[in-house]
Amino acid sequence: MPETAQGTAADGAAPTTGDRDPATRIGAGPGRLLVTVYGVFTVAAASRSLYQLLAQFDRAPLAYVLSAVSALVYGFITFSLVRGGEGARRAAVVCCALELLGVVGIGTWTLVDPAAFADSTVWSYYGMDYLFIPVALPVTGIMWLRRARAAKAEPAAG
Repeated sequence: MPETAQGTAADGAAPTTGDRDPATRIGAGPGRLLVTVYGVFTVAAASRSLYQLLAQFDRAPLAYVLSAVSALVYGFITFSLVRGGEGARRAAVVCCALELLGVVGIGTWTLVDPAAFADSTVWSYYGMDYLFIPVALPVTGIMWLRRARAAKAEPAAG
């Protein structure tokens, strides 16, 4: 196993894969829960939007396209969390911020002009159909990603 072969500060060897350290990996520890939830939302939003785009597009094209966009955002964040590394962490932070803007924007739009949406999206009414998880998820993601960066920046104790 490559992870058991890497050196540690305790045995005098420099770590060869810093992003593999469970304390600094963005998809490890509590980050695994984020990966799982984002993964579930990716599959749910993608399958729902794919069916709606293929079978019901004429009924509510705006809502179905927005659901497909949310699936892409969820998928990219999931990929970034699994991939790890500083570049992926930064990309995930940007995507979480865009996701939050999307949830707030679409949520507000559905409140102000409900007639614009013949059917709901994942982000309609701030994710009310999904127990408001879509509005909490990007906030949680940003908090985790900031914590992961701070943990990586801290010098190792010892």
